[in-house]
Amino acid sequence: MAAQQASYHHGNLRADLVEAGLALVRAGGPEALSLREATRSVGVTPSAAYRHFSGRPDLLAAVSSAVHERMATAMLRHWPAQDGRAWERLYAVGIGYIEFARAEPGWFAAFFTPDGVRSPDRVPPPFALLTEALDGMVGAGLLSEHARYGAEWPCWSAVHGFALLASSGPLRHTSAVELRHLADQTVRTAIAGICAESPVR
Repeated sequence: MAAQQASYHHGNLRADLVEAGLALVRAGGPEALSLREATRSVGVTPSAAYRHFSGRPDLLAAVSSAVHERMATAMLRHWPAQDGRAWERLYAVGIGYIEFARAEPGWFAAFFTPDGVRSPDRVPPPFALLTEALDGMVGAGLLSEHARYGAEWPCWSAVHGFALLASSGPLRHTSAVELRHLADQTVRTAIAGICAESPVR
């Protein structure tokens, strides 16, 4: 314990509390997070947490930001290594989102919390990857500038809606093989939808 406390004097307690919070949320969702449980798991008193967090919402915001980073990492696992594959990059964002939601339901539940992203100047990494992929589609000539406007929202709506159906909705008992097929179909359909030009009315 002495060595642990010594490390906190060098500023590691905040990071340790976020990791503890991630473990709690991973197991039980955002409702499982409390300052008392987080501090207990790292071996300090609850009062110690207030040197780094103003309260539970502040800790939840930090945990949610860490979840965003992990989702972006999941997306990048599908990201094509070679340049010039704009469609594959957009596909990677969508399929990575769905797979993360299915694999980590506790963390996924913390992705959209009222305290999740408290700074309007901070763009969540998954959203940054989505906008980068969409801009790449325009650069590759696969998406027009007109169709690009606001395309983040139908794309995000499609994959988020499917993720909810698969994690807590009517698809939750579907086999993994079938879910993978349906996820693939959902992402492909979303991409085809934003790329299809329609008359302006």
